[in-house]
Amino acid sequence: MEIKSGYLYHIKDEFFEIFKDEKLMQNHEKGKARPTYFTIKDKKILWFIPISTKIDKYQKIIKNKINKYGLCNTILIRNIMGKPSAILIQNAFPTLEKYIDHVHTINGKPVKVISTVKQEILENFQELLLLKNKGKNLFFIDIDKIKQKLLEEELIKN
Repeated sequence: MEIKSGYLYHIKDEFFEIFKDEKLMQNHEKGKARPTYFTIKDKKILWFIPISTKIDKYQKIIKNKINKYGLCNTILIRNIMGKPSAILIQNAFPTLEKYIDHVHTINGKPVKVISTVKQEILENFQELLLLKNKGKNLFFIDIDKIKQKLLEEELIKN
């Protein structure tokens, strides 16, 4: 399967069984594959950013962050698949292609995020990575721990 940045994917249960982190969003709810993840391809590592439809919950969090810090670049609310969705950049985590279950489709066609929203997500994600490298970690998940384990898996495989 060719993985492309800006498309939406679902992840296999196996990932959550291997990488146990209480901050990772759970993979299934009421028998449905969820959440859907916006994907960023970065060489062998893929970054997954959860997409949620719980808009009211995240609008309150955004409002609180704006009141406290003057901005919120960790959560975006934008239209995805024709409806408002929360893009949870703060919940991003790395993974590998082997943990992808399937691409998210509508009427048999892979779902791609429009380019302006894709660019905004990428910019905010890069900003959060830069802040993390400067010592201010805004990610909920221990991305370094997961990334190191993934890279070790790839090293063993090769």
